[in-house]
Amino acid sequence: MPSRRRFIQNSSLIAGAFLVHKKQIFASDGIQTMCQRPKISDRKLVSEAVEKTILQMRSVMADPELACLFENCFPNTLDTTVDFEIIEGKPDTFVITGDIDAMWLRDSTAQVWPYLPLIKQDAKLKELIAGVINRQKKCIILDPYANAFYKDKTKISEWDKDITKMQPGIHERKWEIDSLCYPIRLAYHYWKLTGDVATFDARWEETIRLTVQTFKEQQRKENAGPYTFQRITSWATDGVPISGYGYPIKPVGLICSVFRPSDDATLFPFLIPSNFFAVVSLEQAAEMLNSIRKNSTLATQCAELATEVRTALQKYAVVNHSIYGKVYAFEVNGYGSFHLMDDANVPSLLSLPYLKAVSPGDPLYTNTRKLILSEENPFFYKGKAAEGIGGPHGGLHTIWPLSIIMRGLTSSTKEEVKQALHMLKTTHAGTGFMHEAFHKDDSSKFSRKWFAWANTLFGEFILDVQHRFPELLKISNI
Repeated sequence: MPSRRRFIQNSSLIAGAFLVHKKQIFASDGIQTMCQRPKISDRKLVSEAVEKTILQMRSVMADPELACLFENCFPNTLDTTVDFEIIEGKPDTFVITGDIDAMWLRDSTAQVWPYLPLIKQDAKLKELIAGVINRQKKCIILDPYANAFYKDKTKISEWDKDITKMQPGIHERKWEIDSLCYPIRLAYHYWKLTGDVATFDARWEETIRLTVQTFKEQQRKENAGPYTFQRITSWATDGVPISGYGYPIKPVGLICSVFRPSDDATLFPFLIPSNFFAVVSLEQAAEMLNSIRKNSTLATQCAELATEVRTALQKYAVVNHSIYGKVYAFEVNGYGSFHLMDDANVPSLLSLPYLKAVSPGDPLYTNTRKLILSEENPFFYKGKAAEGIGGPHGGLHTIWPLSIIMRGLTSSTKEEVKQALHMLKTTHAGTGFMHEAFHKDDSSKFSRKWFAWANTLFGEFILDVQHRFPELLKISNI
């Protein structure tokens, strides 16, 4: 079986072949940028609403390089990663991450999320997203503890030697709270925007039942629960200590997440950003269950669990910092130990307002934001190329564009948003796309040339700037 590294290298070559089909060179002040989408016949799906949005944005963006980045990045998920078909009379959309031929529950939601506002204008796009919801149902029912899946349910993963309950069709089985939150986020907002309830059938209800069951198991009130994970590896953040359960926690009502949204193991299993996300998701699920499924029993379980986790967050997530005062910790264990940092992947502490988990003006969030965007965060880096948050997954001194984008999306100041735009424009290393991470002093040293989540999120950021600070897009050299 080919190694993960070789697979990514091969996929990058394929992606490169796609990208050279269309070349349009734009010059501005001696700077040339390449707009390089696949030719129309090679695109996985063409959305009229998305194409119209690209044309509209190109007409208002004065910086040609920034405009080219938007044209490349915003449609990247549709251009290169979606596999849509009708299965048993229902739409089904499998969404790969880019250079890894597997579907993450988190990434698949985040990759199509920026298209939601357009689905009323485009029936094909609406059907595509309904297909993502249907595919996510299949994944969760197969295994609510897994984070990534194959379309072929008989496919054996390269990680099949992991010491956990692997089975065909699962790419990776890392338990991350957010894997069960993102599908609810997508379903809830799809429902709110369209009123369409066709996809919210008994199988969808079963995914919510499994979500509640899994969250309660991982509160670990009576025992450590059924999930363990170990991997034979020299990469420490891929391994889980103490027989695969992680370090001990005191059952206080919070939910354990053995891994972070970066797919790195947690230090203390009560991952605070993910617990905040769980509260939001459970409340959304309760509303849908009451309104659509008329299942007040399961809805009440969701609401009560959300209240329990929120109460525990208020008691255990807040710690005192010597410089910034009361802040949210990144991880805690319920015994009084805590971890102060933030990671670029979402949910993060930085992203809490974006996820509607806290108000942007929340004093605790304000203090926390100052902390995590400072050198008091061990994974915040300032370099010659940019400044931003990274994480263990990318290694030391690497910044994730995701964190720069999220900083812009959660900022209330024009200057900070302008700074984020400038850093993103100047760190794509001439590729015309966002990457997973790059070195703080040299953006040409980057990982993952084809990372659709970062690309589509960049498109979302540009649309957000147009809504909140349109004057910034009128600057010819941001």
